[in-house]
Amino acid sequence: MTDGGPAPDAFRKADAGAPAGFFAREAAGLDWLRVSGGPRIVEVRDVGPGHLDLERLPSDSPRPQDGHAFGRALATLHDAGAAAFGAGPPAARGWSGDPAGWFGPLRDPLPMVGGTWSSWPEFYADARLRPLLDQGRARGVLDRDDAALVEAVCTQLPRLAGAGADDGPARLHGDLWSGNVLWVGDGTAGATEAVLIDPAAHGGHRETDLAMLAFFGAPHLPEILAGYQEAHPLAPGWRDRVRLHQLYPLAVHAVLFGRSYLPRTRALLAELAA
Repeated sequence: MTDGGPAPDAFRKADAGAPAGFFAREAAGLDWLRVSGGPRIVEVRDVGPGHLDLERLPSDSPRPQDGHAFGRALATLHDAGAAAFGAGPPAARGWSGDPAGWFGPLRDPLPMVGGTWSSWPEFYADARLRPLLDQGRARGVLDRDDAALVEAVCTQLPRLAGAGADDGPARLHGDLWSGNVLWVGDGTAGATEAVLIDPAAHGGHRETDLAMLAFFGAPHLPEILAGYQEAHPLAPGWRDRVRLHQLYPLAVHAVLFGRSYLPRTRALLAELAA
């Protein structure tokens, strides 16, 4: 760990007001996600209480076959598994190993509950939806009617999870929207590879990362999904569960970024609660 500026080949994320352990947890998560056969993970150059230095990467445009290769690699990462739903990366780079973490932008991250849950429905209810409801009510965004809908969805989760409830905990990036997938030339003419950045790494459901890729639209998403399915076929009915897995990030946007996301959040809550 250094206190000077970043090296010439590094990009610095910095915020002196970041929560204690924020950057160490991210660095530990990046290390945890780096598995043989998995996607390329951005390299950590340095980490300190108020900064994280990462390798600087030039962006490129992916081809369909690059998306397919990423899908296969992502399945390999998920298959590396986690100790439990809610588990976090092990202690590393100054991180204590606490399973809790943060989700959201550097300027205003929400605390992300961690722990040990034996099933995904219990985890999603107790570590994601109910804590987010409390955060939304504390900020004056969500109200008593929203609380009733969230509780109704939590009650329905064993049914909503369907065949996906049988999946064990996967090793997730945790915030895999398209902006956290960089496409970088791999040295082969025209070829690019996906490089993952900015994780909220934890043990969760593999369908969550895939739903996040669809949330804002990843390039070559059909090819990514095809590659994934070749490496690890998804449980029947997974397409019907995409919106279920998108509920948490959608509601996070309502809590963090304003009421313009509230109508969509409430409509999805009502749909899932029915």
